[in-house]
Amino acid sequence: MKENFTVLGIESTCDETSAAVLRGGKELLSNVVYSQIDEHKKYHGVVPELASRAHAAKIAAVIETALGDYKIDCVAFASGPGLPGGLMVGRVAAETLAAFKGVPLIGVNHLEGHLFACEFEENRVCRPLEFPLVALVVSGGNTELLYVKDYGVYKELGRTRDDAAGEAFDKVAKLLGLPYPGGPQVSKQALAGNKNAVPFPRPLLPGTWDFSFSGIKTAVSYYLRDHQNVSVPDVCASFETAVVETLVTKTIKAALKYKVKQIAVGGGVAGNTLLRQMMEEKGREAGLTVRFVERKLSSDNAAMIALAAYKKLQRAQSAGKEPEWNININPNMKVRTWR
Repeated sequence: MKENFTVLGIESTCDETSAAVLRGGKELLSNVVYSQIDEHKKYHGVVPELASRAHAAKIAAVIETALGDYKIDCVAFASGPGLPGGLMVGRVAAETLAAFKGVPLIGVNHLEGHLFACEFEENRVCRPLEFPLVALVVSGGNTELLYVKDYGVYKELGRTRDDAAGEAFDKVAKLLGLPYPGGPQVSKQALAGNKNAVPFPRPLLPGTWDFSFSGIKTAVSYYLRDHQNVSVPDVCASFETAVVETLVTKTIKAALKYKVKQIAVGGGVAGNTLLRQMMEEKGREAGLTVRFVERKLSSDNAAMIALAAYKKLQRAQSAGKEPEWNININPNMKVRTWR
C-alpha cells in the first residue's frame, strides 16, 4: 500500500453511529460518533429496532461530516458481531459509498477493532503493539481473552459463557434504579462505597479461561431482595471490585502462562478506572506492561474499524495474498483463531 493509503471506516454494530478517516495506518484525520443514549435510556438498554432506525437516520450525515474533502482509497465497515439491523445499515452505507467513490470495500471484525484501538495515542497517532501479547476485549456485548501472536493471528483462550462484563454492569445498575448507561453510574456510586461491604463471588472458573458474570448479577439481586435500607455505594463498590478482580486475575494468569511481556485491554469497560488501576498494578508486579485503549476511543467508534481494515490489508500485502474482503454480515461473528 502507498504510504498515505487512506481508509474510511464505518461502525454501526450497536448504539453508536460512527465514521472515521485514517491515513497511512497512523494518522487519524477524523472520527465522528453519534450516540443513541437518549433513544434508549428510558428502556434501560438498547432496543434493536430503535437502534436500526437511528443508524438509518444518522449515518449519511455522520459519514459526510467525517469524510469532508478527504480522498479515500478504501471503505471499511464492521461486519460483525452486532445487531443485525445495525450491521445491515452499515453495510449498505459502505457499499453505496465505495461504489460512488470507485474504491474497494472491506468488512472487518468489530472485536479486532477494539484490540487495535489500543494503538491510538492521545495525539491521534498510532504506536504499534508488541507481539506476542494477551488481549482482553471487554465491553457491553463481549468479554474475550485472546493470545495474539501477530496482527490477524489469534488463539481464543476464553470468553464469557453468559453475560458480558459490561452487560452485568448495566443490569446491576437497573436493579439499583440507576440511570442508563449503567456502567459509568455504578462506578460513580462505587467511589463513595466500601468494596468489602458485601462478599460477592469471584467466578474464576478454575481449569478454564472462560468468564461468567450472571452469577454476580444474581447475587446482587438476592442481596437487594434480602436486605432493607441497603447502601447503594457499598453494593456498587463490592460488585465492581468482584468483576474487576475476576477480569484482572484471569488476564494476568494467562499472560504469565503464555510468557508474554504485554497485555492489551480494549472495549467499553476498558474505560473503567478501577480496572485500569488494578490491571496496571498487578501487571507491574508481574513484570508486564499494559496497553489500554484511550478512554475516548474505548466505546464503539469507526477509528478502530478503519485501523483494523488497514492492518488486514497490510498483512495480506506483506504475505503476497489477496485480502479477505468479507462483506457478508454476521451478528455472531467470532475472532478467527489459529491452532
